[in-house]
Amino acid sequence: MKLHLLAACFSTTVLALSGGTAHAQDAKSNVTVVLAETVDVVEPCMAARQDVGRVISENVNEMLVEFDYVNGGLKPRLATEWSKIDDDTWEFKLRPNVKWHDGKPFTAKDVQFTIERNKNKKLSCETGGKYFGGTEFSFETPDANTIRITTKPAQPILPLLMTVMAVESAEATPADEFTRKPIGTGPYTFDKWEIGQSIVLKRNPEYWGEKPQVEQATYLFRSDSAVAAAMVDAGEADIVPAVSVQDATNKETDFAYPNSETTSLRIDTRAAPLNDRRIREAMNLAIDRQAMLGTLFPEQAKIATQLVVPTTIGYNADIPAWSYDAEKAKQLVAAAKADGVPVDQEIRIIGRNGQYPNATEAMEAMMAMLQEVGLNVKLDMYDVSVWNGYFVAPFVADSGPTLTQSQHDNATGDPVFTAFVKYATDGSHSMVRDPAVDALIAKATSATGDERTKLWKELFAKVNTEIIADIPMFHMVGFTRVSPRLDFKPTIATNSELQLSQIRFK
Repeated sequence: MKLHLLAACFSTTVLALSGGTAHAQDAKSNVTVVLAETVDVVEPCMAARQDVGRVISENVNEMLVEFDYVNGGLKPRLATEWSKIDDDTWEFKLRPNVKWHDGKPFTAKDVQFTIERNKNKKLSCETGGKYFGGTEFSFETPDANTIRITTKPAQPILPLLMTVMAVESAEATPADEFTRKPIGTGPYTFDKWEIGQSIVLKRNPEYWGEKPQVEQATYLFRSDSAVAAAMVDAGEADIVPAVSVQDATNKETDFAYPNSETTSLRIDTRAAPLNDRRIREAMNLAIDRQAMLGTLFPEQAKIATQLVVPTTIGYNADIPAWSYDAEKAKQLVAAAKADGVPVDQEIRIIGRNGQYPNATEAMEAMMAMLQEVGLNVKLDMYDVSVWNGYFVAPFVADSGPTLTQSQHDNATGDPVFTAFVKYATDGSHSMVRDPAVDALIAKATSATGDERTKLWKELFAKVNTEIIADIPMFHMVGFTRVSPRLDFKPTIATNSELQLSQIRFK
């Protein structure tokens, strides 16, 4: 299928800012960041969502351990050191004399509280569901600055897991509901949230670490990439973390970076007609991925075969990319129909506004391709708050067969951040129900070395070629626009966090 004149559908009209919003350069040491999605929650346990993480992670609430996205490896943050006590237990030494933004001391009880809160099923925390699902925890706290964490099954990479968990105050954070004003230990305090309009962070004068140059950050929400990019040109903003490929036209301000994201459509394998493997195969064959490169997606993006990028251990290079074969797809649909599969049943694509640049246009193109091979497909685009009900368990009831737009980030190099949440029976994003998959995930999670790599490869082969749980699309490339007055270049981390302390002024 050919895509014609795609760029014509993008607006380049610059919208006026809401009244009273200060320009980025009114204060020399302040910055304005423009995000594509409206941040609907400011809860640190939801920081696994891109734009929530860009505001909260390592700015307001810090992690125990920090992943070094530039050089690789782990480095201390709220924990100064860590060591393995036995196969099941790790000990973390915590940084002394750290204060929460309300002046209370940071201690081991806050770490235990945070993990237990992330596991609280009443909250449906994204971080807990994505990264700690299937793991049970127990704790010892020999003193205020030491915590021993025991996991079942064993987690040989527990320090790496701690790089995605924003620590919260046990005293200041509600246990059973999302916070609306997070209290952290980070270099910035959460100052103001005008829902649907803006968020303001201010520099923490009592921060334990090095004082950052940025004094205040204002986050604005603009879904139109062209509008957001133009705001930097006009001096009304300083950073747009994600601009569309067609708007990344200025070599002086626009930076491309591999962003560790993989786009896909998750298939509800539980509901007819999607519970028939032939239909799932037909949908993959119906998508002309090559036609979307350089149009809806950057030409530098890579066609994906699985939900982890090639730099992740256990990436299975033997899984072939799906070819575009509309005729074979039609034959598979016809064969399924002849066997009584209800191929005329309406299938809904559940899309997410602003999930990535050109998100709506990409879903429209894929809907047309699926319709072309004889499937009854409808597109519903939602804001993240509604989309989340379809994407995260417990799922919206009686939704019928669905394909859910997804973009999965695995920047830290191990499939433990992907496998359980996406494919285990109890995974919060999973629509796969297969005991063999569950056993394989549990075995790989506890394994080390070559055995761990081998088991992850087996898992990805099973879910992508035998089960066909997804329509994998692309390993993505991101584009960020940065004001010339800043000394800042995006990294693979920019997709999930944007540390203000890393910004310098020229």
